Amino acid sequence: MKFVDEVRIEVKAGDGGNGAIAFRREKYVDKGGPSGGDGGNGGSVIFVADPQLTTLLDYRYQQHHRAEAGEHGMGSDCNGKAGVDMTLKVPVGTLVRDHGTGEVLVDLSEPGQQFIAAKGGRGGLGNINFATSTRQTPRFAQDGTKGELKMLQLELKLLADVGLLGYPNAGKSTFISRVSRARPKVADYPFTTLVPNLGVVQYKDRLSFVMADIPGLIEGASEGVGLGLQFLRHVERCRVLIHLLDLGAVAEGRDPYGDWVVLNRELQKYSKELSQRPQIVVANKLDLPYAREALPKLQAKLEKKGVKVLPLSGVTGEGLQAVLDAVAKVLFAPAKPAVVAPAPKPKAKQKPAAKSKPKPKPKKKPKKKAKR
Repeated sequence: MKFVDEVRIEVKAGDGGNGAIAFRREKYVDKGGPSGGDGGNGGSVIFVADPQLTTLLDYRYQQHHRAEAGEHGMGSDCNGKAGVDMTLKVPVGTLVRDHGTGEVLVDLSEPGQQFIAAKGGRGGLGNINFATSTRQTPRFAQDGTKGELKMLQLELKLLADVGLLGYPNAGKSTFISRVSRARPKVADYPFTTLVPNLGVVQYKDRLSFVMADIPGLIEGASEGVGLGLQFLRHVERCRVLIHLLDLGAVAEGRDPYGDWVVLNRELQKYSKELSQRPQIVVANKLDLPYAREALPKLQAKLEKKGVKVLPLSGVTGEGLQAVLDAVAKVLFAPAKPAVVAPAPKPKAKQKPAAKSKPKPKPKKKPKKKAKR
């Protein structure tokens, strides 16, 4: 199946039905009054994240999607039927953007998650709703409102726990085929992999994780060179990155250490957050005779940067378990308990100062009466 990860589509919600203008005309019913029913609401366009889908291929060929309109109101107090909602299934990990502004409307990253992309119009009221004591025969009704019309950009970012990085022909496809049931094309030329491949890796104790084989990246990938800009988005959701360095490139005059520097620079240009993601560096193609000679030199250079290099041969499987153990150590590490700052001790209540008793006023001596 062809892999499609970006499409533009138009969605149109159903219009609301118009309210009806009608009056009762029945035998033995004198002056039956207004009987126009309400119009039905239009259907909405709803996106649903479906874990069974892996590509946006269906929307490449069907780009216009319209929900059902609501029926108009009818006489005899009959309301119109509401339009049926249109459900559009997309792969888990799909971003829905407004095509005009580029604003992200929703990130459908959970299976079964729903999003109303275009809301249906509201049905109009029939003339039965406008009858009053002073206006007993209203000869007007309300029209339904229009459903929303939107141009949307759908962008798929694969949901994987581990992403494989490396130059073209670094052995990423061989590696994922050894640890999972994924069967990507494997050949000895650059850009063998043109689309991302997903594989489920069964680890010890019934633990498993999803691995993504990303097409090879080269210098300038963050600016659109090669296939980089097209597929770098699929690495954004990965929790751990495995950086495969090609020891076989030594025979071609290329330095694996230089490849490591270049690709990390491209990651930083594309996303600073992505460049800080946990990264496991693996020196691949250890089965080649000159590769073992180049390994100590590469390890010495990266150890100065504080980076440990794991040796691997994707062909023979040497070092395979050590790489998976390193991945599992990061993925399944117990979460560190949150450090809670101790609550400040309550201040000791100060005893109110004792009120000093007022000094008693001196008693006035009685005045002596003058003698007569």
